Parts: sequence; C-alpha cells; structure tokens
Amino acid sequence: MTLTTRDLVLMGLFAAVMAALGLLPQFVLPLGVPVTAQSMGVMLAGAILGARRGFGAIAIFVALVALGLPLLAGGRGGLGVFAGPSGGFVIGFPIAAWAVGLLVGLFRRPTSVPLTILACVLGGVGVLYAVGIPYWVAITGNSLSAVLAIAVNFLPGDAIKAVVAGLVAVTVRRGYPALSSR
Repeated sequence: MTLTTRDLVLMGLFAAVMAALGLLPQFVLPLGVPVTAQSMGVMLAGAILGARRGFGAIAIFVALVALGLPLLAGGRGGLGVFAGPSGGFVIGFPIAAWAVGLLVGLFRRPTSVPLTILACVLGGVGVLYAVGIPYWVAITGNSLSAVLAIAVNFLPGDAIKAVVAGLVAVTVRRGYPALSSR
C-alpha cells in the first residue's frame, strides 16, 4: 500500500502532537527516567491513525529527536537521548504506536471505549515497557528486579494515560471518521 499525501499530512500532524505533548511539565523518578505525557501521544497515534500511519508518525518524531531537535519533554533531543535509561522507551515509541493501531484494527470496533483502552494498555504500555525496560537494564547495568521496582511506580500514571488516550481516540474517531485508517 502506498502512502497518500493525506497519510503523510496526518503523520506529520501526529508527530507535531507528540512534540506538543513534550511541552507539558515532566518529573523525573530515580535513575533519570522522566514521566511525560508523550507516551499518551504514542497511544493516540496508533488508536486514531492505525498501525502503519501511527508507526510512521511516531517514527518521524523519533527521527527528528535523533537529529537533535529538542522535542522530548524537558527540551531533550539528539543522539545522547538514546544513551540514557529512557532511550529504549523512545526507540519503543513507534513500535508501541504500531501495536496499539494493530490491536484496535484487530478488535474491529474502533469506537468501543473498553477495547480501545485495552489496546492502549497492551500496546501503549505493555509493548513500550517490553522495549524500554530491557534497554534500561542494559544501559544502567542495574538488575532487572531493581529496574522493575522503579518501573512499577510508572504504572498508575501510564494506566491513566491509557484511559485518557482511549477516550480521546474514540471521541475523535466518532467525530472525524475520515481520520481513521482505511
């Protein structure tokens, strides 16, 4: 399938949404991993645009971060981001967006709030953690149990973000069905 101009515009729009979510204040837990609203943008991109376009939108965002644009929360950007404990989560952003979009598509009920929230939890939290936590362990040299003991503190906030993303995505898909993937 070829990407249309409309697809590219929507991908650029959601890359911009990710950048805007980085402007919201962050706070940092031990070991330097920031809590931000940007993981919610990952969930929104996948749930609204679908797997392919959601992945593309967030991949554009990650590429811009890698090029040095200070688009991550706290004004971070550049290749140095990938050398820190949160680098795996940034790498996992496009994969998580793809997973959320894939799950929403598999559920075949894109306007179901519970199923969309489930897709956000499984793809936007589960997949993101599956990529980010091993990377965090590798970069810091801490044990998996030590990293998991810290990561568990992120779960309540991530659950809230998944619920908000699910509600927003369903509202957007109902109001603007043309935004949804074909």
